[in-house]
Amino acid sequence: MSSLNASFPLRPGRVHEACGPLAVAMAAVAAAQVSGLLWLRESWRPELINPLGLADYFDPARLLLAQTRDQTDTLAVAEESLRDGALPLVVIELSAPLSLTAGRRLQLAAKDGKTTGLCLIPEGMGSNAAETRWHCAPVFDPSDSTLMRWEIIKNKSGTLGAWHVRWNRASRRLDLVSPAGKRPGPAGAPG
Repeated sequence: MSSLNASFPLRPGRVHEACGPLAVAMAAVAAAQVSGLLWLRESWRPELINPLGLADYFDPARLLLAQTRDQTDTLAVAEESLRDGALPLVVIELSAPLSLTAGRRLQLAAKDGKTTGLCLIPEGMGSNAAETRWHCAPVFDPSDSTLMRWEIIKNKSGTLGAWHVRWNRASRRLDLVSPAGKRPGPAGAPG
């Protein structure tokens, strides 16, 4: 199994995908690694992003949140933002599958702007053009409610793998955690 450091932070100049119940957490961790970001979403979506809810990850003043009319507008703004390169990260919430052409356009724009793109996608929906695809889910552990499992399920330039991780609020970094039963000490003891 490969090291998490070989795959995360996300490779710049490429567009990646995240799915699963904690895909937003991955976007927040990615945002903590950069000086600023644009977060794109369609205005019709009922759930909202609360910038103050992301304060444990990064200063909300570094977030530019844009709402678009539909996915066509989202992709147009994403492409221009990736190509511009003014912000090092563009998070793109998608509600419908991307065509190969649309995915390739985003990849070319990210390459031109040397910008990282992260598409948050519904499970089972992904673009063949994505550099990597991650599945992010909680790990149910009675002694640790912050534990996550990040699995790289597609990787164009590396291997696949899965890791248990936890966001460290104090140091604002991602900690790698041994799965239960593989931690030092008695079996199943908190790590």
